[in-house]
Amino acid sequence: MKSTQNRPRTILSNDEVLNQVRGLLDSPEDDLHATLMRELLTGVLKFHDSHLDLLDLKIINRAIKELRHAFAVFNGYHDRRKVSIFGSARTPSDDPNYQLAHRFAEQVVKAGYMVITGGADGIMRASQEGAGRENSFGVNIMLPFEQGANATIANDPKLITFKYFFTRKLMFQKEANAIALFPGGFGTHDEGFEILTLAQTGKSDPQPIVCIQAPGCDYWDDWSAFIVKQLLKRRLINQEDLSLFKVVNSAEAAVEEISTFYRRYHSIRFVGRLMAMRLNSPISAEHLEHIQTQFSDLLSEGRFELRAALEEELDEPAIVNLPRLVFPSNRRSAGRLRQLIDYVNSL
Repeated sequence: MKSTQNRPRTILSNDEVLNQVRGLLDSPEDDLHATLMRELLTGVLKFHDSHLDLLDLKIINRAIKELRHAFAVFNGYHDRRKVSIFGSARTPSDDPNYQLAHRFAEQVVKAGYMVITGGADGIMRASQEGAGRENSFGVNIMLPFEQGANATIANDPKLITFKYFFTRKLMFQKEANAIALFPGGFGTHDEGFEILTLAQTGKSDPQPIVCIQAPGCDYWDDWSAFIVKQLLKRRLINQEDLSLFKVVNSAEAAVEEISTFYRRYHSIRFVGRLMAMRLNSPISAEHLEHIQTQFSDLLSEGRFELRAALEEELDEPAIVNLPRLVFPSNRRSAGRLRQLIDYVNSL
């Protein structure tokens, strides 16, 4: 019989659970972490009171376990920007898009990024071969076919296997600073359109979304034409929504699109009705006046201002000294916000 002495304990005793609960209940009221943990515990007790079906409880339990593990895996890498890469698991190694995915991942790692893929074959395998094991995350999904882990990421601590697509897609989006879409099937379109929906509705922070196809491949050209003909011309989207993504035909152009996005733009944070756009370098008063004129439709009232960090932002000491472009945002058009970011980066 194998010894269990050195195995990590996964189940707490009743006394250990009670001690942790007492510690949370005794935490100061201004301890936000403890406050949120108490709310989570309260929510669990409400599930018990609701007398949910066993299947419902299993879904909740599994989803929480998957997210807890995934957050723990990514937690040590928050100082590294990451690109989530999507594409077909069926793309063979002699396909030009496979080779392009390999080159793109290799080059984007040289630019300072890590990559996140579904961890399987095809475009995912090409990307992780290009990026290398140490710069890769695998966000896999349990399927009856096609989705075993590729050799580059197999057995790596950064490989996470999910049962549910919704928890998996959350991690793809939450941890990414950029999105790269290669030709793929239903899954790629599902993931791509969800990314675009979150971007268009302002439910995700601005980020570059690049649709990459090999020279001579018309996959994203035809897709983009469909978007224009069936969505834009029917007024189902707005013209500025086309600014949310870009179609490119080379690894160099894709990496340039991603790098340019973060040339001056750093990040955003909402403080009440104010949007604070953090910048890697300041802009001039002359350029500010141009922004006042050309992007006034982004304002709910007032004007754009160049300011230091807002008081509420002091909890992010690593970026507190960055200059800010601050304005009361109407939050109506993520496409126009992307155009503002592009203008700021072009200065």
